[in-house]
Amino acid sequence: MPVKIRLQRHGKKGKPFYWIVAADARSKRDGKYLEKLGIYNPNTNPATVELNVDGAVTWLQNGAQPTDTAKAILSYKGALLKNHLAGGVRKGALTEEQAEAKFNAWLDDKGSRVGAKSDGLAKAQADAKAKALEAEKAVNDARTAAAAVVEETVEEVEAAIETVEEVVEAEAETAVETVIEVVEEVVEEATEPAVEETPETKKEE
Repeated sequence: MPVKIRLQRHGKKGKPFYWIVAADARSKRDGKYLEKLGIYNPNTNPATVELNVDGAVTWLQNGAQPTDTAKAILSYKGALLKNHLAGGVRKGALTEEQAEAKFNAWLDDKGSRVGAKSDGLAKAQADAKAKALEAEKAVNDARTAAAAVVEETVEEVEAAIETVEEVVEAEAETAVETVIEVVEEVVEEATEPAVEETPETKKEE
């Protein structure tokens, strides 16, 4: 029967998680499979890939055909290279030791490149975090400065209001005193006795 190495979808909506399986080409995508070879999680950075390389090579040697995505994963984990080296050993072009040495050298190089990428991502995340903290600090400083300006302005306004109140109070007292003086003068004039004319005053006239 024709066998495919393909991905079987798991996980929840919006966050897919895949099994790498060897399955009958006629079965449904998420149906029965012959062997689970590994997992593929694209939700992490870099993506998490776990693969039974020897099992995948065995299926490839038995004629299993990987899908495009599965082929990329097998290449990423070195299964295709190991299958190629195994073919060279069968043809006598390489010895088992030479094939193993080449595969291990490839694994070391791949591991160093993946490690460099992980380090780069970690550094980028650290830089982004540092920039975010700096931006947050700048915002907090601006808020503090604005609060200080507002507080100073409020104090100035309160002082101005107090001055105005004092001026108004002084003016009011002056006005009241003036009114009292005027009223007293009017009352005094009103209460003075009228001068009566006498015969003497008439003769003097």
